Amino acid sequence: MYFTDRGIEELAQRRGEEEVSLAWLADQLRLFVDLNPDFEVPVERLATWLARLDDEDDE
Repeated sequence: MYFTDRGIEELAQRRGEEEVSLAWLADQLRLFVDLNPDFEVPVERLATWLARLDDEDDE
């Protein structure tokens, strides 16, 4: 188990029943980076990965 799995599990337990829009998620990611600029690159990588999940050209 990766260390990050604990945070992912907490997210699923606390907010797993909620429905959110991608616009809401994007706003939260922007806010997180504003508050934690050292995480700009990992958040950008995650956002890009999520945006391109269905792109067959990237496989």
